[in-house]
Amino acid sequence: MAFDKLGRFFGISNDDDELEKEEYATSNKDENENLPLNSVSRDNIVSIKSGLNSAKSKIVLYEPRVYSDAKDVAQNLLNNKAVVINFSRMEDSSARRIVDFITGTVYALNGEIQRIGDKIFLATPPKFVTDGKISDLVDKKDNLS
Repeated sequence: MAFDKLGRFFGISNDDDELEKEEYATSNKDENENLPLNSVSRDNIVSIKSGLNSAKSKIVLYEPRVYSDAKDVAQNLLNNKAVVINFSRMEDSSARRIVDFITGTVYALNGEIQRIGDKIFLATPPKFVTDGKISDLVDKKDNLS
């Protein structure tokens, strides 16, 4: 912009380029005037909302009561959703069977399964990353008492 003014001052500006720019601007203005306001196409504008929605990941909470609930947990893992499973309302033998089933599903997906509490597990597909361990924090708290 400043160079254009400096070039005009010394008489060395290229008026042909400016004419082409003006013609281009007026032709685009005419095209956009015929379109409704919400359908104007602008390649350099990206909606913030569309970027946020595509980046959202989901965590599903489950409290299974019977072994057949394991299928729902596995289906969510296959749909790239992390799953927190609370086995507090199940017998230990049934809970072990579900953990074995989910462990196999997680292994096939290259995901992870972690114990995050008493009878609570976190199963994640491969795109999730977990950092830290809750059991380490519980052990430190027990040593302080």
